[in-house]
Amino acid sequence: MLFNSLAFLIFFPAVTGLYFLLPHPFRWLLLLLASCAFYMAFIPVYIFILFMTILIDYFAGIQIEKAQGRGRQFWLVLSIISTCAVLFVFKYCDFFIINVNGAARVLHWNYSMKLMHIILPIGLSFHTFQSLSYVIEVYWGKQKAEHNFGIYALYVMFYPQLVAGPIERPQHLLHQFYEQHVFEYQRVADGLKLMTWGMFKKVVIADRLAIFVNHVYNRPGDFQGSTLLLATVFFAFQIYCDFSGYSDIALGSAQVMGFKLMQNFNRPYFAKSIAEFWRRWHISLSTWFKDYVYIPLGGNRVGYSRHAANLFITFLISGLWHGANWTYVIWGALHGGYIVCGLTTRAWRERLALYCGWARWPALHKTVQIGCTFALVCLSWIFFRANSLPDALFICRRIFIVLHSVPGDWLAVVFDRSFGLPRRELALAYALIAVLLGIQWIQRRTHIRDVLPKFPQPLRWAMYFTLLLSIACLGVFGQNQFIYFQF
Repeated sequence: MLFNSLAFLIFFPAVTGLYFLLPHPFRWLLLLLASCAFYMAFIPVYIFILFMTILIDYFAGIQIEKAQGRGRQFWLVLSIISTCAVLFVFKYCDFFIINVNGAARVLHWNYSMKLMHIILPIGLSFHTFQSLSYVIEVYWGKQKAEHNFGIYALYVMFYPQLVAGPIERPQHLLHQFYEQHVFEYQRVADGLKLMTWGMFKKVVIADRLAIFVNHVYNRPGDFQGSTLLLATVFFAFQIYCDFSGYSDIALGSAQVMGFKLMQNFNRPYFAKSIAEFWRRWHISLSTWFKDYVYIPLGGNRVGYSRHAANLFITFLISGLWHGANWTYVIWGALHGGYIVCGLTTRAWRERLALYCGWARWPALHKTVQIGCTFALVCLSWIFFRANSLPDALFICRRIFIVLHSVPGDWLAVVFDRSFGLPRRELALAYALIAVLLGIQWIQRRTHIRDVLPKFPQPLRWAMYFTLLLSIACLGVFGQNQFIYFQF
C-alpha cells in the first residue's frame, strides 16, 4: 500500500481510530494485523517470506540470551547467515549469476546458469537490517530477548516504517509497544502536519521533478550536456523529497498514535562536507553501517591505512545494499573515495583556508563548502539514477563537456529548453525547489512546527490551507512508488 494512494487515505484514519478506541492490551494485535494488511497490498504471498525471517530471528534472540560461550556465537552466526541468505536469494542471486556467466565467457568456459527472475519483496533490505540489529544487540547484551512473538513481529512489521525505514533499533522501538498512548490533540496535530508536509514533498516536488528526470535519463543520448546536468540536479532534489517525504509520513503517522521514530534526514544539502552529508542523509542507515560494520572492522582505532580501508569497505557494502547493480557499487565507492580523500587532505585544506584568509569571510567559505559538497553528491547521483553503467559514463562525459564550456553557455543550463516540456513546468520546478530550500533555511535553528505557533491563527490556517490546496492542484497522483521501495 502506498502512502500516496486512496487506499492509505482510508486505511490510516480507520486504523488510528480503532487504535484509540480499543483497550490497551489489544492495540498491539490491531497494529500487527494492520501491518500485515499493509504489506500484503503489494504481493500477498511474500508475507510468508517476511514471517520466515521473523521466526528465525525471534528464536535466535531467545537462544542467544540462554546460551553461554560459543553457543551464543553459534546462534548469532546462524541468524545472520539465515537472514542474509533470504536477502541474497531474492535480491542478489540474478546479479551473481550474470557476473559468473560474464566471467565464464571471458575465460572461454562452457558454463552458463539461468536467471531466476524473482521479484524482490518490497522493503526486504530494510526489515532485514532491522531484524539483524535486534539479534546483534541481544548478543552484545544491550537488549533483552523479546519473548512475546507478536510484539517482536510488530517490531519488524510496524507499518509506518516497514518498507523504507527508518531502520529502528530494538532499544528505541520495542518498549514503545508496551506503553499506553492516549489521544493528545497537540501531538496528533503535529503528526498530521508532518504527514502533510511529507506528502507535499512527495507528490508535488518529487513526482513533478520525476517527469523531467525520467524524460531525460531514460533517453540520455537524445540530450545535450546542459540538459543532462539540469536533470541530474533535479534528481538530487527528487530523491531527497521522495525519501524524506516518505520518512516524514512515517514519522508523522507513528506520532499520531504516540510512537516516536528516529529522524532520518536533517537538511543534507546544507552539509559542508561528504562526511557531514552522511550525518544528515538517511541517518538510520548510516548509523547502522557505522555501528555494525565500520566499528567492528576497527573504525578509527587503527592505523591510517586500515582506517581508510574500513571507511571505503563500509561505503562499498552500502552501495551494494542499495541495489544489485554495478552502478550502485560505483555510487558507494565514490562516496567511500570522497570520505577517504577528505580524511587525507584535511590538514592540507585547513592550511589552505588559513592561507587564503577564509576566516574573514566565514559565510562565503561555508557557501563554497556547501556548493562543492553538493556538486560531488550530484556526480554520484548520476550512477545511482542511470539505467545502466554505459548510460552513467555517457552522461558524465556529456556533462564534463558542458563544465568546460565558456561562461556564457552556462545560461543554457538554467534556461534549458531542450527538455521538450512546457517552459511553465520548468519555472514551476525552480519555484518548488526554492520553496523547499527556503523552508529548510528557516529550519536551520528550529523546526518549522515551532515557528508556526508564533504567527496569528488566521495566517497559520491560511498556510495550512495553501499547503493542502497545493497538494490537490499541483500534486502528481499517478500512484508513483517511492524510490526506496525497490531496496
